[in-house]
Amino acid sequence: MNTLRIENGLLLTMVPGSAPIPDGVVVAKDGEITYAGAPDGAPDESAEQIIDASGALVLPGLVNAHTHLAMTLFRGYADDMPLRRWLEEKIWPAEMKLTEEDVYWGSLLGVCEMLRAGVTCFNDMYHLPQAATKAAIEGGIRACPSGVLLGFLPNAQELLETAIDFVRELQRQAHPRIHPMIAPHAPYTCPDGLMDKVRAAAHQLDVPIHIHIAETAQEVEDSYNEYGESPVQHLNNLGLFDNHVLAAHCVHVDEQDIQILADKQVGIAHCPGSNMKLASGFAPVPRLAAAGAIVGLGTDGCASNNNLDLREEALLAAIIHKGYTGDPTVLRAETVLAIATRGSAQALGLQDLIGTLEVGKRADIIVVDMTKSHMQPLHNPISQLIYAAHSHDVKATIVEGEMVMRDGQLLRVDEQEVIARACECTKRLLG
Repeated sequence: MNTLRIENGLLLTMVPGSAPIPDGVVVAKDGEITYAGAPDGAPDESAEQIIDASGALVLPGLVNAHTHLAMTLFRGYADDMPLRRWLEEKIWPAEMKLTEEDVYWGSLLGVCEMLRAGVTCFNDMYHLPQAATKAAIEGGIRACPSGVLLGFLPNAQELLETAIDFVRELQRQAHPRIHPMIAPHAPYTCPDGLMDKVRAAAHQLDVPIHIHIAETAQEVEDSYNEYGESPVQHLNNLGLFDNHVLAAHCVHVDEQDIQILADKQVGIAHCPGSNMKLASGFAPVPRLAAAGAIVGLGTDGCASNNNLDLREEALLAAIIHKGYTGDPTVLRAETVLAIATRGSAQALGLQDLIGTLEVGKRADIIVVDMTKSHMQPLHNPISQLIYAAHSHDVKATIVEGEMVMRDGQLLRVDEQEVIARACECTKRLLG
């Protein structure tokens, strides 16, 4: 039996209502947490691997609820453009040239970046998802992969059939770290006929749907012009939300939309960095949360962010909502950390597996060094984690009970080879 014991750290279980536990102990056996709590209640037994977390925080791994992982290949390629032009003139033409090798190396580059930053699970929507899945398995991270469906492509029906086969194959393999989805790109790129087929397939396969919704004001205006209702209202009337749905962005939503999203328990991936960089606006996260909506946190792809550092997204989420609301108490550090962990897990439908450190859940854990000068003095550890920490403060990243990054060293992949191969792919794609 593979056993892991983490001790002497300040334990944040992220269980609602729980307080930090000094000198906390976490024990995991074969990837499952068997104890998480105070030292005086910890089992007195040996472990194959023991981590001394003195001077560090121990908490659940961060969960990136929305990204397009292989877009690491386009990092910095088409900056400072509005969304539609960025997509239609730069990104989509480049993506038409992608091969499985490109997606594999671009995805593995993203896996390296996320593991270093304490991200233990990501939700991916991208072309050739089998390549990203291979990268996730080899890199040691948890993933929710899906192939993006675009209704305007001449082979849209074939792509849907391929996506269904992809899900079925992953369900057959039953890899413990892989949780597939189906991903229609957005209401404005997928006609109702395709969306209805997606809804039926997701229901039959019992998998969530991953989609962009209400990212821009133009998208909402176009929806009213075409359907006489908002994208949220239209998808609800199509019955899409009768499945579990992860909706990325939800920037331009009104009170009726917010109530629908809350009532249907749609998971929302808030992506503040990308929304600001593309000038899409500010998602009304405080109003969504107040209505009872499920809110998680995502980075979006590296072509519109330009990184995969979810802690940085948590910082942005904490400060931008204070700025535009004029309320410094809105979205406190504790709230955004909960959004980045158990909120994202719930948004993905994985709340029974990850997001908190509890007995019976999977051992996706990070250890964050709190001893460096920029983290001291340590008045409030959660505030320091959100407002002062950096990605390189992550000392250890553990997924499914396996150490995959320790002291800056990735333990499953040759990072320098990944960087070199990804750069070769970019040169071929972009010249």
